[in-house]
Amino acid sequence: MATATRPARIPLTRERVLAGAIAVADRDGIHALTIRSLAAELGVKPMSVYHHVPGKEAILDGIVDTVFAQMAVPQVGSDWRDELWRRCTSAREVLRRHPWAVPLLEARTNPGPATLRHHDATLGVLYGAGFPGPLVQHGIAFLDAFVYGFAIQEASLQFDEGVDPALLAEQILAAVPADAYPHLARFTAEVVVQPGYDFGAEFEAGLALILDGLAAMLAATSSDR
Repeated sequence: MATATRPARIPLTRERVLAGAIAVADRDGIHALTIRSLAAELGVKPMSVYHHVPGKEAILDGIVDTVFAQMAVPQVGSDWRDELWRRCTSAREVLRRHPWAVPLLEARTNPGPATLRHHDATLGVLYGAGFPGPLVQHGIAFLDAFVYGFAIQEASLQFDEGVDPALLAEQILAAVPADAYPHLARFTAEVVVQPGYDFGAEFEAGLALILDGLAAMLAATSSDR
């Protein structure tokens, strides 16, 4: 009688450990990520995880670097506005998939190669366009504050499937006296409940404003030389 063969077990690797950690964080949030929950996700004993990563801090370093690796790297020497636009829109899309990552992106003290490559290329694009050091700092601060902040706000506005945001806004506002908050009532009526309203559409408008402002600051700096 033929005996049933067990399916081959996929070997555990550092890459598989990090992929499992991201899966846990994506599904349950970063606070749910522990060695035990990760081991359960991978179908292994907790001690097996330690053969590939020394501990949770190394896992956090690794998954942050993995998130940066998913973002488009701006190309030094190309048009700076195009490259920063591509960099920021890509970062936003990645953070929509991994909203838990936002507070960690600039908080790790042991950055990986993808993180360093991303930051170095962004600096290179700005320096290559003629931005002086202080204006480079402005550019990095403005862009990252906008992208990360927008990602947090966008994640907080995500609704369960089947929920109509406009209908929800109307229901919330119905419980609020319009005469006490007339501007809120007007904004909801003029914008939020209109067909096709999408908060996410504000991203490109905001990014364009920041890039326009940086271009004006660069032009003013150049004229002072």
